[in-house]
Amino acid sequence: MNVREIAERAVEQGAGILRLAPTWVPRSFCVPGRRIKLHPDDYYALGGDRGGIDERWFSSTTPADNGPKTSPNEGLSFIVFEDGARTEKILLRDAIDELKGRIIGERIWNQYKRWPMYSKFFDNKGALPHHIHHRDQHAKLVGQAGKPESYFFPVQLNNHGGDFPYTFFGLRPGTTREQLREVLANFTKGDNKITNLSAAYRLEPGTGWDVPAGILHAPGSLCTYEPQRASDVFAMYQSLTGDAIIPEELLWKDTPKDRVGDVDYLIEVLDWEANVDPEFAAHRFMRPKPVCPVEEMHARGYQENWITYKSTEYSAKELTVFPGKTVTIQDSAAYGMILLQGHGTMGRWDIDTPALIHFGQLTTDEFFVTEDAAKTGVAIHNPSKTDPIVMLKHFGPGNPDLKL
Repeated sequence: MNVREIAERAVEQGAGILRLAPTWVPRSFCVPGRRIKLHPDDYYALGGDRGGIDERWFSSTTPADNGPKTSPNEGLSFIVFEDGARTEKILLRDAIDELKGRIIGERIWNQYKRWPMYSKFFDNKGALPHHIHHRDQHAKLVGQAGKPESYFFPVQLNNHGGDFPYTFFGLRPGTTREQLREVLANFTKGDNKITNLSAAYRLEPGTGWDVPAGILHAPGSLCTYEPQRASDVFAMYQSLTGDAIIPEELLWKDTPKDRVGDVDYLIEVLDWEANVDPEFAAHRFMRPKPVCPVEEMHARGYQENWITYKSTEYSAKELTVFPGKTVTIQDSAAYGMILLQGHGTMGRWDIDTPALIHFGQLTTDEFFVTEDAAKTGVAIHNPSKTDPIVMLKHFGPGNPDLKL
């Protein structure tokens, strides 16, 4: 069978719900926090030179940009189609190219001609360097798209906080461009002390943050669910994190060749006013918000909250189905989902939350719901007498259900 035939049969098999294989991504500059259920033997499955696996990507049609050693299809999600004893896998990206709006909806296909977001679990033992994701006008200079992103810290994946459960965001109000220029010019001299110009916020499980492109941030060590624009553009502005020196090449990553070495360009990349916003937390912090009146949802056997809701580029919900309940949930747009807790059925699929996953092992905890299936309604049954089903759902841009 060719890609189109497999895609069509996969849509038919799941009645519009596509099963996805786990997608693991290493980072050479990271140390895994070991909270994303990968088997302890497999955190360095791609070799020590590639770094530890501290990310799992969801509903991704975006390849990871991990330098010259990046493996083929790294970061891309695969659809799993089983026909008797035979298992076929095709890229979600290729299936969308073939079936277009039948998977992601005509609205998104007509505007973007692709699935323009993905989500991930980011699971690092320590904090990341203070870094930037470029805005569109700078990302397009190197053939990429800008990258806004959001964070949510699932309680199920944060049994410990790692080494530094605080995130530096932006720059302190009153910081000058000259101060920033000086620390960036000192990047190769050891610790450039850029976080002296910033402020750290303690991270709270069950809450999140909105991080538009152009804002400096040094993500802390909670395990993080990250809906984001489909891009892997970034540059590292901090030269020392913990005991780890950051290579200078990462300072100039995604800088046009004719601007490499120009510190002023690194400052141009920033959204300056957003970085020095004195009301940064009020504008960027997110607590969950009920999708509709709580009493109505509880009477039907579930609770659903918006957890990412400050961006038009993507959104996300946390859905909890109470023990012993069966519910049908309707949405107006296609979405990907990852199961955090519990087991049961979702449409035609058995779903369960694995305790441990080997690299390369298939699971039934991740799916993509086509727009037609989402609009029709997804039936979820929780057979447990004690354990809720909890899942996270990530949507593309312009979600009709989200009223900003």
